[in-house]
Amino acid sequence: MNSPTPGQLLKMWRQRRRLSQLALATEADISQRHLSFVESGRAVPRREMLLRLTEQLDVPLRERNRLLLAAGFAPAYGERPIDAPELETVRSVIERLLASHAPYPALAVDRHWHLLMANRPLERLLGGIEPALLEPPINVLRLTLHPQGLASRIRNFREWRAHILERLARQATATVDPALASLGEELKGYPVPAGARPHLASKSNHAGIVVPLELVMPDGRVLSLLSTTTVFGTPLDVTLEELAIESFFPADAATQEALQQLAAASAG
Repeated sequence: MNSPTPGQLLKMWRQRRRLSQLALATEADISQRHLSFVESGRAVPRREMLLRLTEQLDVPLRERNRLLLAAGFAPAYGERPIDAPELETVRSVIERLLASHAPYPALAVDRHWHLLMANRPLERLLGGIEPALLEPPINVLRLTLHPQGLASRIRNFREWRAHILERLARQATATVDPALASLGEELKGYPVPAGARPHLASKSNHAGIVVPLELVMPDGRVLSLLSTTTVFGTPLDVTLEELAIESFFPADAATQEALQQLAAASAG
């Protein structure tokens, strides 16, 4: 099977972004005719043009590199492992963000939802999980929905599962990453825990606004957590662009008190 040409890749991304040739050409300040020739292979695009077009199409940095390589150019963006010396400042920032979020849980993940870093409050919530699921690389979504992971402890499992699958599907569509699509199919195949109750969140104070994670603790208390996602602005490194920090906040006073008590007990 032949590898796709630069023009074919550009056309794929343009169609995924639901843009006409005229709309993209106008945004990139080139003629529609020239764009048509590039997509069909009748014209050889310059490196600068490819970068301009991929920027207008909001193509992920990883895929911009792939397109450049297909055209015979060197990649424009580096990809360093998170423990590379060049990312020491980035790691320091992440560590400070995670530590400062205590006593509330927070974690950093890569593009495939593998755990990169986590704070102590998150680690306290992972008791009772099958040890195999905690072997690196730890996949956070698998850990959450797997029957031997957190699934049986999530009180609003059906709603949280739907939220995760929808978010993962959007991410797979935006990035055209087959590994994310494969992960989504795997997660869909996990069984719903026996006794899982539907539509719990619809009865909560957050109905119609946000889906909280309702996690049952070993002592029977329920933590209701709201999540936010933080990404780095204007990244020029593939790893950095694909990194996300997931932070959880108490959705009610009882959860806030419970997390503070857990932190105090651990410190003592």
